Amino acid sequence: MAHLGLFHKVLVEKRAYISEADLIELNSFCNILPGPASTQTLIAVGYKIGGALLAFLTLLVWMLPATLIMITAALLIEYLRGSLEVARFIQPMAVSFVAYAVVKIVRTAVTTKTAVILFTISTLLCYSINYPGIFPLVLIVSGALTALKFNKHPKEDKLPWKIEWSNFILYASIFVTAALLGHILDYKPIRLFENFFRNGSYIFGGGQPLSGMLYKEFVDFKGYLSKEEFTAGYALLQALPGPSFAFSAFVGSLSLRELGIGGQIIGGFVATTGIFLPGTLMIFFIIRFWDKLKKYRPVKASLEGVNAASGGIILATAMQLMQPFLSQGIEIAVVNFSICLITFLLLVYTKIPAPYLIIAGLLAGILL
Repeated sequence: MAHLGLFHKVLVEKRAYISEADLIELNSFCNILPGPASTQTLIAVGYKIGGALLAFLTLLVWMLPATLIMITAALLIEYLRGSLEVARFIQPMAVSFVAYAVVKIVRTAVTTKTAVILFTISTLLCYSINYPGIFPLVLIVSGALTALKFNKHPKEDKLPWKIEWSNFILYASIFVTAALLGHILDYKPIRLFENFFRNGSYIFGGGQPLSGMLYKEFVDFKGYLSKEEFTAGYALLQALPGPSFAFSAFVGSLSLRELGIGGQIIGGFVATTGIFLPGTLMIFFIIRFWDKLKKYRPVKASLEGVNAASGGIILATAMQLMQPFLSQGIEIAVVNFSICLITFLLLVYTKIPAPYLIIAGLLAGILL
């Protein structure tokens, strides 16, 4: 959700690649799908601007930097354990980016009484229910409720269209084939790919739910990583640009450490491919006919509810992220809240590029 605030700052305000309404619509649409919503949003923006090739290149430049850094971190894990305090200001700053996204989406999408009600209910549900499945549920139910108001929307000429099933068939084929090969061959890199492809297919709600699932599977159940290694990698992730799903590269790399440095590099890229591929195939499958599909009045009417619920999800995320920072003792809570407030005000009232704020947070961690 913090990424949505960054996307608005760069893609809408600074570069004008896409309108604010289109960005919110694409983000809401991607939140209904399994996979990394921020990555899928960027893929969808790339596809909308320049077609499949630009969408694919956008995916590469978005995921590669953090992926390479996390693989390197896995190779240097012993050294990094004692040097992660420099990232301690990044998490409270991230809350500000989420809050910035809330302001933007509420201003654009929550403009009717129905939207306000759905926004409020979605916020309360997503904040109080600690289960990732609540995200797509509130989006779908909210969209279904406002779809009933389709008569208020004018009719549009509908262009003929057909569904191209190739990407969905490829997705299903990879899912089944990886599971069968992993079971038959019992070859760890293949099983690792299947593990991450499966997790990438089930995750709704972004990197926070993913980290919980990876911990259960690779620390608690399989013992590929220690708790300390997992925590060290996750702390480092907070200081990096790019998608939270890049954490998979760190987990995958350490999962194949018995194969040496080459095995760790392979494990990092196998895990990254596995975790990003399901969401990528799903977005390429649906985005091709999305513009034609939304011309149908019930679909167009549903966007009011979907966008309002998306705002509720973001606000609930901000509230959940802020809670731990206010329960660490009064002095630390005051410092964290001050960091959040200052970062938020800089985002709203200045044109300082967001990466500069992140770098400033890192430098403050180093100096202090």
